[in-house]
Amino acid sequence: MKVIPVLDNGQLDMDVYAQLLNEKVKIVAVNHISNALGTINPVEKIIGMAHEHGIPVLIDGAQATPHMEVDVQALDADFYVFSGHKVFGPTGIGILYGKEKWLNAMPPYQGGGEMISRVSFEKTTYNELPFKFEAGTPDIAGVIGLGAAIEYLQGLDMEAVREYEHQLLIYATEQLSTIEGIRFIGTASEKASVVSFLIEGLHPYDVGAILDKLGIAVRTGHHCAQPLMDRFGIPGTVRASMAFYNTFEEIDALVNGVKKAIDLLK
Repeated sequence: MKVIPVLDNGQLDMDVYAQLLNEKVKIVAVNHISNALGTINPVEKIIGMAHEHGIPVLIDGAQATPHMEVDVQALDADFYVFSGHKVFGPTGIGILYGKEKWLNAMPPYQGGGEMISRVSFEKTTYNELPFKFEAGTPDIAGVIGLGAAIEYLQGLDMEAVREYEHQLLIYATEQLSTIEGIRFIGTASEKASVVSFLIEGLHPYDVGAILDKLGIAVRTGHHCAQPLMDRFGIPGTVRASMAFYNTFEEIDALVNGVKKAIDLLK
């Protein structure tokens, strides 16, 4: 496995990525938006460069789908995945989009009802797509819930959503910048509405615990991205993720909460 390096501002090093692509690479996997930093990766360019070498690309869109419109055909992604709860739907279910040629070439990952066309003790013939990958009784209730969530998102003006969330990001960054000793992790020019930060001398868990007591919901820790935290030489971050339902007043509450945490911990 080869890893695309991350620059100090949280962007992928595209020059090194270009050097990594060769005939030995079987697949490229990258996230559309970093859950830990908020960086919006140049997935169109990443896909195009890989395809020049005949390499398929899988995009993890879990963080992108609630914040922007995604056209998998325009991206020319070979695979695109995202989870239900990130788009305000049920947990434990999600979407895997794959190009037909790749899905036809792949064997089923598990057996069960519906995924076979004909079975005997001598030979099994797999069913056609998509049934080949739908072994057993599916999560029917989850599918219905996820469908409702997607329909809800499709009823929104996603361009307006993206602009509003960008204004929230700018405001949060400006207001948090007034706090002495704050360090932002992830300062790429293209970002989703995620602010990840540390306070000098304070552990992110302690800051998060006090914010929790104040009724302010943030995530703390390595955000399932320990290698990325190692890259920056930190134990984790405090991460505030904003969506279209958040307000500027809530950002003010976050800033005041961080200041109160500093007063209590220092």
